[in-house]
Amino acid sequence: MSSLKEAKEALNQETAGLDGHNLLQPDQQGNKRDRIIIRTSIIGILANVFLAVFKALIGTLTHSIAITMDAVNNLSDAASSLITIIGTKLAGKEPDREHPFGYGRIEYLSAMVIAVLVLYAGITSFVESVKKILHPVTPDYNFTALLIVAVAVLVKIVLGRYVKSVGLKVNSDSLVNSGEDATLDSVISASTLVAAVLYMKTHISLEAWLGAIISVIIIKSGIDMLKDTLSKILGERADADLARAIKKTVVSYSEVSGAYDLVLNNYGPDTYNGSIHIEVPDTFSASELDELIRQITLDVYKKYRVILTAIGVYSVNTKDDDAAKIRDRIREIVLKHEHILQMHGFYVNEEKKAIRFDVVISFDAPDRHAVYREIYQEVQKEYPDYTLQIAMDTDFSE
Repeated sequence: MSSLKEAKEALNQETAGLDGHNLLQPDQQGNKRDRIIIRTSIIGILANVFLAVFKALIGTLTHSIAITMDAVNNLSDAASSLITIIGTKLAGKEPDREHPFGYGRIEYLSAMVIAVLVLYAGITSFVESVKKILHPVTPDYNFTALLIVAVAVLVKIVLGRYVKSVGLKVNSDSLVNSGEDATLDSVISASTLVAAVLYMKTHISLEAWLGAIISVIIIKSGIDMLKDTLSKILGERADADLARAIKKTVVSYSEVSGAYDLVLNNYGPDTYNGSIHIEVPDTFSASELDELIRQITLDVYKKYRVILTAIGVYSVNTKDDDAAKIRDRIREIVLKHEHILQMHGFYVNEEKKAIRFDVVISFDAPDRHAVYREIYQEVQKEYPDYTLQIAMDTDFSE
């Protein structure tokens, strides 16, 4: 809906008394997501405990350090799934006085713990492999033991793909990390199986060397997981597709001529609060503006589950015919600079002889402040009789 009349009808019918804070209450979609994560994690715990018991038994009977370490690795995977469950439960707590934006970021912390466990497992496996290289132990494989290891490989491949696919579907870093870990485990088990078959055929034991190589791969995977999770905790740029979609929705209203300065703050997977600026005619009344802003807030939340806690306003000249000429000339001056991404929020106040607008300067600029100063000086030279209010904007979303 693009008219204020339609917006008013929607507000009256659907959201009487609604304000932005009410949108923070958990919804059915969020609860369903939590149930999926917990169910998937329980499947992971049961599968890994089952595999750990059998591998530990086989490792003990065959004196295979590789199989024994694989069993320990399965226990760490079960612990990862348990951490995922705990993290999901804590992240689902309702907002309170101490944390009014909720506890969603706990999921990132649980993903970080899992990454540390993967890193620890890789280091431990590497140390044990080096020990066996220096002090080798003759393994004693049999067909039954190898058959069980082969079945374990298949189970871990299926489990890893399943857990990771669910993690991607519900946007859970913890599940994605657990799934990747399970996939790495299947590689470990497969390598152990190859080493065992090779030993039975040639009596050449390579499992310790293979264990060392695979351990390095696991360590690298753990470091990558940790870097990815820490990046999200620090705060990453919002998904460009989501940002474009939100802006497209906002400018779909006929009263809005432009949408800029979208800032999205992440408070957990698929949990965003944000702000945006819109350009509207300078003839708008406070009542009309209030009505428009409320409907935009509701529309964006319903479509993207993003809470716009603030919508700023840029007024567009409609009473001054010369304003458009001034705007076009200044835009020409501004956009000739290499690192300028955008100019917006332009307004001329002839009564106060003031010109105001924002410029978005790319992070690629060697010195963003130097670019800003050059623009300011050039525009001031072109319009010496005007007071300039130029804001240097940052590209937060695209």
